[in-house]
Amino acid sequence: MLLPDSSRNRLLGIAIVSGAYLCFAVLDTSAKWLVKSLPVLEVVWLRFVTHVLFMLVPMARAGGRKLHRVRRPGLQLLRAAMLCSMTGLNFWALQYLQLAETGAIQFAVPILVALFAAWLLGERLDAGRWVAVLVGFAGVLVIVRPGTAGFHPAMLIALCNAVLYALFNLLTRRLAATDPPAVTNLLSGVGAVVVIAPFALSVWVTPTEPLQWLLIALTGLAGGTGHLCLAHAHRYAPASTLAPFLYQQILYMTLLGFLVFGDVPSAAVVAGAGIVIASGLYLLWRERSAG
Repeated sequence: MLLPDSSRNRLLGIAIVSGAYLCFAVLDTSAKWLVKSLPVLEVVWLRFVTHVLFMLVPMARAGGRKLHRVRRPGLQLLRAAMLCSMTGLNFWALQYLQLAETGAIQFAVPILVALFAAWLLGERLDAGRWVAVLVGFAGVLVIVRPGTAGFHPAMLIALCNAVLYALFNLLTRRLAATDPPAVTNLLSGVGAVVVIAPFALSVWVTPTEPLQWLLIALTGLAGGTGHLCLAHAHRYAPASTLAPFLYQQILYMTLLGFLVFGDVPSAAVVAGAGIVIASGLYLLWRERSAG
């Protein structure tokens, strides 16, 4: 269930979600390495298989009692479908883009959360927030650079992933009010394993190197831990409070991209990310002022 809204709980939610974004940066780095030698669908499926195996440990210690507390099975199924779709789109884009590029496009998520909250939840966007949303999308265009030599079609894949991720955040917040985070995390993983299995097995390539198996295990551990942290964070703080802290992920992804792959983000990616971050931070400031 959701915890009372207070400054302490919001700070705890921010700390937990910060750990989640570090895990997601490690997940993306591992996946980018794996899709160089293995089919994308196989990497996505193995990521969720290991995710489920890791999540079974805390569920077994709890004796499976929490599974009886699921109140919204339909929404759990929808979340699982969204999660496997997001992961597939992300890993697909990572075949062609730098970690910093996919991370920068993901920064549109807080802006999309504000937009979808107004559209789906009836939250009001005043003139200042609308300006921030439009400026944020201008920043995304600077990153994507449609019609220029710097544009890559995979950027549109990453943008579709960002739209799904914003809706995913709102759905996670809604489920946090009724279902235990550990159950939500496990069911989403199980659903993804079942949905992707036929497609992954049809393109199966057996990993032969110990490093591949190590990174496969790391994707499950980082992904499972990250989404568990994300679900817990939404118990402590609203999605609008947590969303802007996605921005710290660019530091992790840029650093890992440079250390592991030797990638240096272009000036357009840095400039566009700065615009989008400024828009998101303005939305956060308006949220706090309204509170």
